[in-house]
Amino acid sequence: MTNKDLANLIFPNITKTVEDYEKEYPERNLKEGACVTRFAPSPTGYMHLGGFFQALIDFTIANNTDGVFYLRNEDTDQKREVEKAVELITSTLNHYNIVPDEYEYNGETKGNYGPYIQSERKEIYHAFIKHLIEIGRAYPCFCTKDEIDEMRHTQEERKMRPGYYGRYARCNTLSVEEAINKIKNKEPYVIRFRSNGNFENKIIFNDLVKGRLHLNENDIDDVIMKSDNLLPTYHFAHVVDDHLMHTTHVVRGEEWLPSVPKHIQMFEAFGFTPPNYIHTPLIIKKDGESIRKISKRKDPEASMSYYDELGYPTLAVIESLMTIINSNYEIWHTENPDKSYLDFKFNPQKMSSSGALYDLDKLNNISKEIISKMSAEELFEQSYSWAKKYNENLVKIIEKDKEYYKGILNIEREKVKPRKDIAHYSDIEDLIWYMYDDIYNEKISEYEWQKITDKKEITEILNKYIENYYTDESQEEWFNNVKKLAEELGYASNMKEYKKNPENFKGNVADIATVLRVALTSKSNTPDLYEIMKLFGKDRVENRYKELIKNLGQ
Repeated sequence: MTNKDLANLIFPNITKTVEDYEKEYPERNLKEGACVTRFAPSPTGYMHLGGFFQALIDFTIANNTDGVFYLRNEDTDQKREVEKAVELITSTLNHYNIVPDEYEYNGETKGNYGPYIQSERKEIYHAFIKHLIEIGRAYPCFCTKDEIDEMRHTQEERKMRPGYYGRYARCNTLSVEEAINKIKNKEPYVIRFRSNGNFENKIIFNDLVKGRLHLNENDIDDVIMKSDNLLPTYHFAHVVDDHLMHTTHVVRGEEWLPSVPKHIQMFEAFGFTPPNYIHTPLIIKKDGESIRKISKRKDPEASMSYYDELGYPTLAVIESLMTIINSNYEIWHTENPDKSYLDFKFNPQKMSSSGALYDLDKLNNISKEIISKMSAEELFEQSYSWAKKYNENLVKIIEKDKEYYKGILNIEREKVKPRKDIAHYSDIEDLIWYMYDDIYNEKISEYEWQKITDKKEITEILNKYIENYYTDESQEEWFNNVKKLAEELGYASNMKEYKKNPENFKGNVADIATVLRVALTSKSNTPDLYEIMKLFGKDRVENRYKELIKNLGQ
């Protein structure tokens, strides 16, 4: 009996060969230098930041080279599959306009190199495993779970490297006849890859981020096909898929580096050329005085839903990640403010090899900058759309008067130095509530008075402003009247004079303006006071001031 007899016994219905599939998946017709990348998540949970980080790099590489970016659903570990995880991953990519060129989703397939769902490629994997059995590079393993556990326990006691290798690879030396007899006796088994490596030897591997690495050869006979559903493991499946789909660059986390030797070994067993590997650094964060890996369990920002729920513009999230994808991105963006991030040329050598620090403060600053450049109409559409999904109360506020809401958003907008107080759409409600009389009357509890706190002084300032100095003609005229009011009440209208001789004045014009601001809004820090007053109109301004005067007199 031969290995071929063993292979036919295990896969009696598999008639296609590796050569047949090579013909079915011909070389892609792409221009020279075009890269083929893939995002290949396992549908085992939510879309996390690290996964999106890798997808963004995949997308950028393909875009830079006029290549292909495809989505592959790696669902071989079906015990851990989470319901609707694929839907969540796909919708997240679409939300950020990271749209694959090829995919299979919800009954729709785009691309000629599918199926793009691994569980639908079982026959392909079986053909490749059958080939390995025929050439003696794979074999059935009949070791039970208890036997494997006992082996590991022995290795631990002897302080040996754990794994199924050497004399511990008990089924490696079974004859073909013994293996066939065990299968005929219906003994359960898995299929293992037969390694020809020596752990004492080194392979030289060039990672596009970390450079030239020397790694121990793989000598472990890994499981490549499980017995429960006859699906392959990730280690094997990705080798077959990346070869047939002609993937040129594989982007994945550095935690996969120890697996490189076994993956290269599997590629070489078929005579295939491995793709270029880009092992991305861990995404880390500041935690007090220390720095640590972002945790899926502890850190809400680890989930991509976090950014959507808070209402960050999609571009802000992308831009913040681009700053840690390449160290020179910020300089490039400063020099090319009007260009898309897609115009930036990704260079793996410009990526940190030790850790990618993700700073939420930086994200907020980037987001403020992006939102500040939006028109009032654009910000209206974006915030309204977000509110419909996450903030029912803000929807009610907006729908009271949409044009008035746009007017609020337009305060200090489209100027040389626009306002930058909104980091995400969930900020808006807290920033505008005082602009609505009903909410203001219900919510107001205290006023943020600054230097001027005397009730009589505040009352006099407000009365005189209402009687003699209110105007909504022009901002220049309005400020001149505030200066006149200041002078009338013994406050300096000229800041230089005040700084020179502060003892000659009760205060300065800024103190008067602060009283007018706080009395109208309750806040000491707001967007431009003149624009707020103009949006309010004279009657609303006077009503607020008169109501406050009445309350101060009580």
